[in-house]
Amino acid sequence: MVLSLVPLALVILAFAGLAGMCAFSPGGPTADLSTAPAVDAPAELARVAREVPFDVRDPKVPDGWRANSFGVRPVSDTGAMDGPRAVRVGWLLPTGGYLRLSQSDAGEVDLAAMETATLRPKPAGAVQVDGVTWVHYPSVRDEPAWIADVSGVRLLVTGSAPEADLRVLASAVLAARPLARER
Repeated sequence: MVLSLVPLALVILAFAGLAGMCAFSPGGPTADLSTAPAVDAPAELARVAREVPFDVRDPKVPDGWRANSFGVRPVSDTGAMDGPRAVRVGWLLPTGGYLRLSQSDAGEVDLAAMETATLRPKPAGAVQVDGVTWVHYPSVRDEPAWIADVSGVRLLVTGSAPEADLRVLASAVLAARPLARER
């Protein structure tokens, strides 16, 4: 019975491949920027800066980086929006990598737990970017997460892109001035 399923599975895989529904990618996942959704990150960040109780920054990222996700998410396990929140923006890079910036008023360990999908995150060292110390947390997805406290806001950068791109994002968010918000 098992041997009769093997030819059937091969036929199904062949049809899926011909229909473009699957692909073989031994180097890891790739992203097609032309079909990915796009988000107006500067507009979304400006809008949400008036709604959250902490300063939000709009980093100037390199040309070719495409913002494809945005959201405000509760950091606590309860999901209550009256507690600490994270403002999150994600970018697809021309090289196929992905980076995300989270800005939050949550505690460092709580933010690290949310972004790394780790119940009890443990720091794994520190990284220096533009004179600021970022605490490195490993993730279950093998994506590093770096967290820094800047002017009372926790900044977190993470993603599947190389460390050099992570440094570019960290530097860009440090250079960005907080957006104006209603007080």
